[in-house]
Amino acid sequence: MRPLFDPMAQPWQTADRGLAAVPPAILTPERLRNTLLTPVENTERWTIDPLNREVELYPGREGAPVLAAVLIPMLMRPEGVSVMLTQRAAHLHDHAGQISFPGGRVEVSDSSPVAAALREAQEETGLPADRVEVLGSMPDYLTSTGFSITPVVSLVRPDFAPEIDTFEVAEVFEVPLTFLMDPANHRLYQARLPDGRVRQYYAMPFGDRFIWGATAGMLRNLYQTLAQGDTARRAG
Repeated sequence: MRPLFDPMAQPWQTADRGLAAVPPAILTPERLRNTLLTPVENTERWTIDPLNREVELYPGREGAPVLAAVLIPMLMRPEGVSVMLTQRAAHLHDHAGQISFPGGRVEVSDSSPVAAALREAQEETGLPADRVEVLGSMPDYLTSTGFSITPVVSLVRPDFAPEIDTFEVAEVFEVPLTFLMDPANHRLYQARLPDGRVRQYYAMPFGDRFIWGATAGMLRNLYQTLAQGDTARRAG
């Protein structure tokens, strides 16, 4: 399943009207723990961007969604927290060549979506589970391709050597969290589909990387949550 349009070629506008960047002081491991650490089953503290609350499925992807989970790995680098992302292999059936978080389908053998996200991250990138500190799970993210994805937010000790599964992953790279949590770097695209419907989606271009779709949507939700937490802190 590939997009019905070229996602990079559609008209866009900046998505920062009335919004401020999350201050770097909020993006330290300690402050991220304070804001995001919740029981795994508790999704009430997450703020979801209005655009990400509803989704129209591609034709042929109707029916019960496919359960999946991804890990949002925030690496605790000395120079600042960064987010680890993957570029999917070009031959894959779903989301080929796109930038995504490590993750995949929830298997029967997985005890929970968190377990699935940790397993997939280790299989795809070589990230050991004992380097991962899970902070919580966002509400499930529905995609137009028929997946219901549980985003598992985590802090990661970077003292591991990535081992890429080249069948699924073409490359692993990192983006500074300060870049991703600044809405001045967020774009809102609009694409007209062949059947006349209009689809809107977020993107966060970073150099020659085009982060868009579900990955950008989850990052936008993370931004909204952290920004809301900062606003509440200042108001208190």
